[in-house]
Amino acid sequence: MKKAMVVLVIAVGVLVGMTMSAGAQATDAWIPGFASLLIPGLGQFLNDEVGKAFTHLGVAVAINVAGYYANVLFPLGYYGYPIWGLAHLTWSLYSAYDAYTVAQQRGFSFGLTNDGLALSYRF
Repeated sequence: MKKAMVVLVIAVGVLVGMTMSAGAQATDAWIPGFASLLIPGLGQFLNDEVGKAFTHLGVAVAINVAGYYANVLFPLGYYGYPIWGLAHLTWSLYSAYDAYTVAQQRGFSFGLTNDGLALSYRF
């Protein structure tokens, strides 16, 4: 158990060190992708696509609300919750994929500069 924790701490340290490096590479596109996996629309917001970000977040909220009301109005028993969970997971994965590909196309990078933290895009 202790060995697994040490490996996890080292892996997180390496990832943070790579992300915070001064010469950030185009491989930083995973940051918006992971952000959208956690909260759909957050990666789009990082990519400076505000309209698309609100759309992705709105769809995620609509899936959750629709799932709740569908389970209340049409009792599917235990099987209703996994259906809506799968719908939410599918939308989150699509949102993450979209944010990742856009960030890759734009050359998203995140790193330290002389002025502090910086987000940059190459067009």
